[in-house]
Amino acid sequence: MCCNINNDLDKCYMERALELAEYAASLGEVPVGAVIVHKPTGNIIGEGWNKRESDKSPLAHAELMAIENASKKLGGWRIVDSEMYVTLEPCPMCAGAIIHSKLDRVIFGAYDKKSGSVCSVQKMFAFPYNHKPEVAGGVMEEQCSTLLKVFFKELRRKKKENGLHWDKSMSMAFKRASENGD
Repeated sequence: MCCNINNDLDKCYMERALELAEYAASLGEVPVGAVIVHKPTGNIIGEGWNKRESDKSPLAHAELMAIENASKKLGGWRIVDSEMYVTLEPCPMCAGAIIHSKLDRVIFGAYDKKSGSVCSVQKMFAFPYNHKPEVAGGVMEEQCSTLLKVFFKELRRKKKENGLHWDKSMSMAFKRASENGD
């Protein structure tokens, strides 16, 4: 199900997704970008980039933004005859949205060993849902994964430089438990 396909057209659209990921990084967001291409025309009908920090929303993923834009452009929730290019393997939420929107194919760059739900952690498109998009992984993988690695390395450096580090006392659950004497 997960195969590498590196043709020129895939690279062209993935380059646009990378531009959107770089834009997200410039905003301080995790650098993930996505584009949706309508196959009959070859036109990009939806674009997205991560905006979780900006929007203060766990739903503000690049894939969901691109799906929303494509749905509006096509005038309906079914995004048929279309494919998504995304710089990082989709998470479970985005994989579910891809299934429901009826996208034909998903092409991603970097594999996500922590929450990738197309090939890495689980294979959601292999489950007995009523729609099973085709998948191609590892398209421009090096460029996509390098962007993510550089972003997180810089984020860790800034946190260390500013004396910021996470410990359990920063957790809201820990604070509530402490206040309640648990």
